[in-house]
Amino acid sequence: MYPFIHIGGISIGTFGIMLWLAAVCACWALYANFKRWKIDADAISIVAIATVAGVIGAKFWHVLEDPQALIHHPFAMIFDRAGFAWFGGLVLGIAALLWQGRKYGIGKLRMLDLCTVSAAIGYGVGRLGCLTSGDGDYGIATNLPWGMSFPNGLVPTAPGVKVHPTPIYELIVALLIAWYLWRRGRPEAPKPLGQLTGEYLVWTGLARFLVEFIRINPKLYLGMSNAQVASVGSMLAGAALIVWAKRRAAAAVTEAPVVHSSTA
Repeated sequence: MYPFIHIGGISIGTFGIMLWLAAVCACWALYANFKRWKIDADAISIVAIATVAGVIGAKFWHVLEDPQALIHHPFAMIFDRAGFAWFGGLVLGIAALLWQGRKYGIGKLRMLDLCTVSAAIGYGVGRLGCLTSGDGDYGIATNLPWGMSFPNGLVPTAPGVKVHPTPIYELIVALLIAWYLWRRGRPEAPKPLGQLTGEYLVWTGLARFLVEFIRINPKLYLGMSNAQVASVGSMLAGAALIVWAKRRAAAAVTEAPVVHSSTA
């Protein structure tokens, strides 16, 4: 693995490069979604702001997971190039999209629904940064033929030990989720506002919950890792949002006035 690319006296982190690529892919997907829905909005700015917010949220969530280390080594914890938590990025990224939905006049929930495909693709491609840097997001030891070693990673594996390349698993699942949401979000068959966001939260939460069983993260709560607890919260929130969106749409149809036509 190559955590850094050295050009002269400059070191460029491969995680940062893949994060940029993830933002580009997310921007492309959002632009395509805006185009098919005939929405005039700046996909580049929307993705850029959401990405920055997501990175900040992911970093601070990771930092707050270990308050003792933060107290004793605040500078090192905050400015370390490694250490990002998925759930923190999700929370602050959603907050940024809600604000931009209002700013562009698209609507908060509609903005979230339109960005679900981009979020899934961006997350999956971003995970490749964890793979190239070997930052410890890989899985437990395995004898499977596609197992990988990270002897030069930021968090190196033991000599001769092969582990599950979980970032690749997550990329594959993320792309499948993105394809599913793209099909579900067709303008020809619009879904109730908020339903696609709920489905995104359920499927991504489930995917993260399952992959944690073969990750090296410590199990802290009832045999679950921090990420699994956050994933359960994501799935519950997503399920509640789906139910609310469907009931809201059904109520709107029921309360719609009936127009009677008359013939002369």
